[in-house]
Amino acid sequence: MSPKKDISVPTGADGLPTLELRDIEGESEGALQARGAAYAREYAKIEHKPTILLQNIATVVVALRKKHGDYAGQSHEYRQVVAEMYRQANIPPDSSGRIQSAVRYHIGNALRRYLTTRELKRLELLDSSPLERLQDRRATDSVILAATKASAALESSQPRKAPKATSKPAKGKATENTLVEETVGQPVKATADVIRLINVAENIASQVSTDVIDDHMTDGQRVKLEEHLAALQKHVTRLRRHAKKRTSDA
Repeated sequence: MSPKKDISVPTGADGLPTLELRDIEGESEGALQARGAAYAREYAKIEHKPTILLQNIATVVVALRKKHGDYAGQSHEYRQVVAEMYRQANIPPDSSGRIQSAVRYHIGNALRRYLTTRELKRLELLDSSPLERLQDRRATDSVILAATKASAALESSQPRKAPKATSKPAKGKATENTLVEETVGQPVKATADVIRLINVAENIASQVSTDVIDDHMTDGQRVKLEEHLAALQKHVTRLRRHAKKRTSDA
C-alpha cells in the first residue's frame, strides 16, 4: 500500500471543482484515501453552517417584522426593506430565490417560538410550526404505510377453501379433500394480523386533529367526514359484536 499523504482540498466557490473519475483514477490507493479524508474533514467543518445561517436570517427577518409591527410580513414598507436586504447580499437571483424559500420555513418556526397562541390566531396562523407539521405528516404517512402493510398481510393470511370438485374422481383413486389443508400456523398469523390492523386503525384515528375539524373544515367537509365516521362506526359495532359474542360464549 502506498504511503498516505496530506491533500489540501480547496473550499472556495471558485476553487472547488466537481471531481470526475478520470481526474483521479490514476492516483494511488493511499492518495485516494487521503483525498477522501480531506473532503470529509472540510464537509464536517461546514455541515451545520447552512442551517444555522438560514435560522439567523429568519431571526433577522422576524426582528424586521417586529420593528414594522407586521409579524405577518404583509406591508409594503416591510417588503421593501427585506428586498433591499437581499439586494445588498449581492447574490445571483436564482440563489436568492432558493435562500428566501428556505428562510420562510425557519421564519414559521421562529414565529411560533416568539408569539403567543393568541397572537398567532390573530394573525390567522396555525399554532403548530412548519417543523411540527412536517413531523405530523411523517407520522401520518408512517401510520398509513403500516395500515397498508397490515391490510395486505391480513388478506394473504386468511385461510381459504378450495373450489368444489366438478367431477367424480376416477375409480380406484382416493377422493380429493375439498378443503385446502391449512398451512401450519396460518390461523395464528391471521389472528395476529387482525389485531395488528385494528391497532393501526386506532393509531390512525388518534392522528386526526380536532382543531382542523373545528377551525379549518368547511360545512361540506364536515358533512362528508360525518358520513365516513358513521360508516366506520358501523364496522366497529359489527366487529365488537363478534368479539363480545365469543367472549360471552367462553
